[in-house]
Amino acid sequence: MKKSILIAMVLTLSSTFKAQISDSVRRVVKMDGAYNFRDTGGYKTIDGKEVVLGSVYRSDAINKLSDRDLQTFQNKNITTVVDFRGVEEAKKAQDRLPQNVNYLLCPAGSNNLPTAQDMAKLMKDKNFLADMYGEGGLPYFGERYRPLFVKLLTLQPDEALLFHCTGGRDRTGMAAALFLKILGVPQNIIEQDYIASNFYLAKNPTMQQTYAGLSKMTGMSGEEIKKEMELRPELIRTFFRAIENKYGSIENFFQVEMGIGPKEVDILKRKYTRS
Repeated sequence: MKKSILIAMVLTLSSTFKAQISDSVRRVVKMDGAYNFRDTGGYKTIDGKEVVLGSVYRSDAINKLSDRDLQTFQNKNITTVVDFRGVEEAKKAQDRLPQNVNYLLCPAGSNNLPTAQDMAKLMKDKNFLADMYGEGGLPYFGERYRPLFVKLLTLQPDEALLFHCTGGRDRTGMAAALFLKILGVPQNIIEQDYIASNFYLAKNPTMQQTYAGLSKMTGMSGEEIKKEMELRPELIRTFFRAIENKYGSIENFFQVEMGIGPKEVDILKRKYTRS
């Protein structure tokens, strides 16, 4: 009986994940030099509206964009890039951008990224990702994401914006979750969008090399490393719960940390959702 229940659960989770990836395909922007470049739009909100497509994008590293990618960038009318990487992290792999793109570096919480040795130690701590999404990261969320939402308020109707980090999964994943949450997208959809990064980044050779290096340094198998690094719905729940525990609500976090109150939230909804 227990075995049949477990099999049913696995099949349900697999079906949900496949459905999310199938749904995400229409949002993926195919790039030669990026693997997790996606539109954040197209999701239904709780009040029956839909997040607009073609206005807000998310990505992993964009330092290796090809000339063809740059043309795609321009065709999408992306005029602003918000980079969540640390100062040194960004220097080592500078974004390759078309001319006249407005670039904002928002490194809060990323100034001292762990070395390979640090990562090897962290891999043995089962809660290191949960800490980054929760109490450990909480002091940085406001400072890191404030410039993004301030820019979203002033972005012109014919302009688009891209935010990213190195993998486009953790810092970028939290930004996307906040954006969709404040627009009224249901929690389960936010979680599905979040974990879709697991699928897209599996094709990134840099990630594969990183995992192989960690495996060698820790003595853990590749599968063990993958399991520890995999994005899970409970991580984004930890992120929201940490904010709610401190500020009372996501809306209050926006008001206290970003100066975005009900009036500004209404502007965001009018700009980035459609009936």
